[in-house]
Amino acid sequence: MDRKELLKKVKRVVIKIGTQVLIHTNNRVDTSIMEHLGEQVVWLISHGKEVIIVTSGAIGAGIQILGWKKRPEKIEKLQAAASVGQSRLMRFYERIFREEGYNVGQVLLTRDVFEIKDRRERAKITLQTLLGNKIIPIINENDAIAIEEIKFGDNDYLSSLVVHLLNADCLVLLTNVDGFCYLDPKHNNNPKPVKEVIWITEQIKKIKQIAREGVPSLKGSGGMVSKIDAIERVLRDGKNNKFCIIANGKKPWVLKDIFQGKDVGTIFLPD
Repeated sequence: MDRKELLKKVKRVVIKIGTQVLIHTNNRVDTSIMEHLGEQVVWLISHGKEVIIVTSGAIGAGIQILGWKKRPEKIEKLQAAASVGQSRLMRFYERIFREEGYNVGQVLLTRDVFEIKDRRERAKITLQTLLGNKIIPIINENDAIAIEEIKFGDNDYLSSLVVHLLNADCLVLLTNVDGFCYLDPKHNNNPKPVKEVIWITEQIKKIKQIAREGVPSLKGSGGMVSKIDAIERVLRDGKNNKFCIIANGKKPWVLKDIFQGKDVGTIFLPD
C-alpha cells in the first residue's frame, strides 16, 4: 500500500488530540506542543486539507487551574474542572490559530446530538459552515453538563462519530505512543509499533484482546481500547474507503510526516 498516494487523496481529516499529548504530568497544558500541532494543522490547510480537531484535555487543564493535586472522583468536581479547563484550552487554540491568520469555532457535543435526527443535521450544517468559511472547528464533549459522557464516554468515540457525520476521509488519533504495539509499552522497553493493519475479522479479536490487557492512563478517559473501538466504527463500512492512523502527537512534525506519506504510526485500512 502506497501511503503517499493514499494520503494525497485525503480532502477532509478529523484529528483527535488526546489528553496525554496536551497535558503534562503536573496537569499543566503543554502550550509548546499545542503551538507545534497548530503549525502543522495550518500546513495541512495550506495543502488543501479541511481539518476538524477533536480535543481532549479540558478536565486536566481545569484541575491545574483549580489547584487540585489529583483527578477527583466526584462527578460534580469533574464537571467543574471541565468547565474551567475548556475555556483555557479554547484561549490557547484561539491565540495559536489567530496568529496564523485563522479563526476557530468551539463546538461542544453530547451523544444525543447524534441520536436525534434534527440535532444531528443541525450539527452537521454548523460544522460544514465553519469549514466553508475557513474556520477551524474545535470539538469536545460537553463534559460540564453530560454526566454520562464523563463516566463512560471518551473523545475517541466522539471523533469516530464526527468522521461519519462529516464524511471525512480519515481519522488521525494522536496519543503518547508511536502506534499500536503487540506488547504493552508500559511493561516492555521500546516495543516496535505495527506499521499497517488490514481490518479483517481474525485480527480484530487479537488486537482488541491486546488492547484490553494494557494498562490505561490515569489522566485520560480513553486508552488503546477506546481507540481500537473507534477505529472499528470508522472501518466497519469498507465501501467508504475510510482509514485511521494512530501516532505519537509529541513527536516533532508528526502530522506533516504522516501526510507526506512517511512510515509514521500505525495505519488501519478496511478489508
